[in-house]
Amino acid sequence: MPVSGEHKTVQARILKYAQEIGWTYVPRDEAERRAALTRMPRRPRSGHATSRRSLGTCCTRKLARLIRNTKTQRAVGGEFQRLHADIYGNRDFLNALRNQHKFFCSEENRELDLTLIDYDDVARSREQWRNVYEVTEEFYTHNGKHGTREDVVFLINGIRCW
Repeated sequence: MPVSGEHKTVQARILKYAQEIGWTYVPRDEAERRAALTRMPRRPRSGHATSRRSLGTCCTRKLARLIRNTKTQRAVGGEFQRLHADIYGNRDFLNALRNQHKFFCSEENRELDLTLIDYDDVARSREQWRNVYEVTEEFYTHNGKHGTREDVVFLINGIRCW
């Protein structure tokens, strides 16, 4: 009797279910290509990881729709790249995920709220979703020190959720 593999018994079922509830499947090659486009090396500092936080291309497109000024778009993206790779950077990024982050809009000369994820999608029909929900498999990442391969990865607006 043939033994079922991990892909068939676990990953394939999760991917199928995710697609049934409206998530878009992104092939592994495409997901890794997108990740490579946003990966930026960082000069190592003592006690810090060597990778930068970067927003995926999907998230960058969402920011572009929200923020029309390209100078401001770059500034917001730069803020995330400058987050420390420690507990304080994690706290700041978590606040951004909770939509508690502000950015300075030079056109209006004031701070505006930044919405990375629209949590009200839960109450909307699939056709009215404002977020982009994607799922991929066998996703490999490397932080400059350690590499990891994740079996299934869920992305909301290009932000990896695990």
